[in-house]
Amino acid sequence: MTFHPRMKSRVEGVSVIGDLRWRSWQGVVADVWSVNCAPDATGEYVSEDPRLFVTLDKSGDGSFGVGLNAHAKGFIRSSVPYPMSYIPAGLPVWGRVHDIQYLRHLDVHFDTTSFERRFADDRIGERLKLPRLMFFDEHVARLANLIADECLNDEPLHELYGDGLTTALFIALFRIQQGKKRQRSQLSPRQLRTVTSYIEDNCMQSIRLHELAELTSLSQSYFSHAFKASTGMAPHQWQIRARIRKVQRLLEKPGSSLTHVATAAGFSDQAHFTRVFKRVVGVTPAVWRRDRQL
Repeated sequence: MTFHPRMKSRVEGVSVIGDLRWRSWQGVVADVWSVNCAPDATGEYVSEDPRLFVTLDKSGDGSFGVGLNAHAKGFIRSSVPYPMSYIPAGLPVWGRVHDIQYLRHLDVHFDTTSFERRFADDRIGERLKLPRLMFFDEHVARLANLIADECLNDEPLHELYGDGLTTALFIALFRIQQGKKRQRSQLSPRQLRTVTSYIEDNCMQSIRLHELAELTSLSQSYFSHAFKASTGMAPHQWQIRARIRKVQRLLEKPGSSLTHVATAAGFSDQAHFTRVFKRVVGVTPAVWRRDRQL
């Protein structure tokens, strides 16, 4: 679906040079205007959609200003060679040129609904309401020039190129940060009981992640995050602790050898068994059994 910007304007002393060049991408329309200006050209503009105005080129020793009312005192004059302005939807803005003969600029109009879908951030809506007049941002300017080049390109590149440029432009313009990753949901009480019971019953054997995920009808990735959110540990850590609890019961039996217990518990050798046991319990198996027999 193509997005069409809705804009009204009334200008004096401004004449358009050549044909309007424009492109559209996913709720965005970018157009490049080249105009000749009379010594004191003026204009009044209002767009029903948010709009970014970026100066690309100009000639003449004068300046121009933008204001939110028609009075001269309300105009903000450019303090940089190639200023830009962001104007929220429905906000009237006035422009006034003084001794600039030629002006080329880029207008980027965008659909608010498409924009908010692209950037799922609760604060974006408030930023769209704040005008920024006659400022300069190096990153925005560089991206705006690339967008303008694509508007003027007689053999346009793939739409993904324009989508990427406009996305980067909005990120730079509105200072959009990387959102925090959405926290995974926990397992339901029933799912957690099913999984932990399975682990307890089979802890002395090798348990694969896909076996546990299948018990809950979840993907392996989702299950792994949900299990940790529910228990505070990964599934394999839960299994190791369950295995060590069973090992402790074996060690309590008279005459049990550490080598036999290590093999029964599925450890590769006694040294591996000792390292894991100490990491979980805090002491070696021999010390733990000796302390229990005192």
